[in-house]
Order: sequence, then structure tokens, then C-alpha cells
Amino acid sequence: MLLKMANDTINPYIEFKNVYKAFGDRTILDDVSFDVLPGEMVCILGRSGVGKSVTLHSIMGFLKPDAGRVIVAGEDITDYPEPELERIRKKDVAFPLRERRELSEEQILQVVDGLLEMVGVKEMRDLLPSDLSTGMKRSVAIARALSAQPECVLYDEPTTMVDPLMGQLLGDLIARLKLQLHLTSVVVTHDMRLAKKLADRVVFLHEARVIFFGPYKEMEKSNEPIVQEFLELDELKLEV
Repeated sequence: MLLKMANDTINPYIEFKNVYKAFGDRTILDDVSFDVLPGEMVCILGRSGVGKSVTLHSIMGFLKPDAGRVIVAGEDITDYPEPELERIRKKDVAFPLRERRELSEEQILQVVDGLLEMVGVKEMRDLLPSDLSTGMKRSVAIARALSAQPECVLYDEPTTMVDPLMGQLLGDLIARLKLQLHLTSVVVTHDMRLAKKLADRVVFLHEARVIFFGPYKEMEKSNEPIVQEFLELDELKLEV
């Protein structure tokens, strides 16, 4: 769904406008602003504890900013009550197919098979969760998310705690889904190689603030020390 203004410019699907969020005396987000265009994939990078997951929770409406505005699906959700937030979440969050009551059980199974095949794990359909590896569970979780036909998919550290091969496969899968389904996507990650593969643009958070927002190639030219540290550490990993 492309959200267009009167002058035919594309409205962001997600927008943070000068968002502040603190827990007690600790500021997590300090005047954070960025946007995600329809069909775009934005990666949010930074060290642990800099507010990456808080940003995702704010997009979902599970956390409300102390100041600033959060726009999702073209709507300012900052002050929405829970029923309105639930309506928005159905555009961005996975719900089991059985909640879509217009589908018969046979149709559900057909859709599940098709989605599992798309993410490369169709043969795992009848296995118990305990029989699946972490990577396979994440592939199934992505299939489940797609079952709700969302407009936007949010990925929270998709390659954490998986082996390098599965991490690469998950990255390839997320990239393929973006191309095939033209989904708006936000990926929270500390994995620079994943960000390089996926990101149309990058939000780099450091000490609660956005210190870079733009294309990955432009980030590589950044003079920010923490950004260069991330890039250098990634190069070291590739050399090992």
C-alpha cells in the first residue's frame, strides 16, 4: 500500500518524530527521528541496550513515547487506545491463521504449506517445536508472520544464536521475501553483514541518539568512531 500526499510524494509507512523514552533516570531514546518508506527495508543497528528493541516495541504500540510522535501505517498511533492499536498491529504482526475465521481448515493447510515452502522448511510442517533447530524455528516464525498477510514485518535480531550458515540462509530468505512480496520491513540487528545485505537505509543508535541515518554505503564513510568500530570488527570477523 503506497501512502501518497497530494503532491504525489510517498508518505512514510513508519515515522518517528523527535521521540523520547526513559525508564526512571535512564534515557533510552533521545530525540530519535527516522522514517521507513512503503516497501523499504530499514535496519536498526547499535550496541546492546541502545534502544533498538524499545524502538520496535514503540512501533507496535506496546510502549508509548514520553515525548514525540510515532506514525505507523500512515496513522499517528502515539495516543491510540488499545483497541485502535490492535487494529494497527494486525497490519504489522503475525497472528495464527485460525484467527482468520473466513478460511476453512483445508485452506489453512494449503496456505501453511505454501508459506513453509517459500521459507524452505515445508518438510518440517508436522514436526514438534522441540524437534526444530533455532534457525528452523525462525523460518517457521517468519512463515507464520506472513500468514496474516501483513503490510509490514518487524524482525528482532533474526540471526542471533544461529550458526553462520543458518544466519546466511535467514538473511537470504528475508531479502527474497522483500523482493517477492514488496513488504515494508524493519530489522533490528547488530550483524553488519546482515545489514549490508538487506538494508535500503540504516538507523545507527548510540547513547540513545541517532548518529547516522541513510544508505549503508554512506554509513561506511561515516566519521563516527562507534560506526567505524562496528565496521572494523566486522572486517576482522571476515578475516578469521
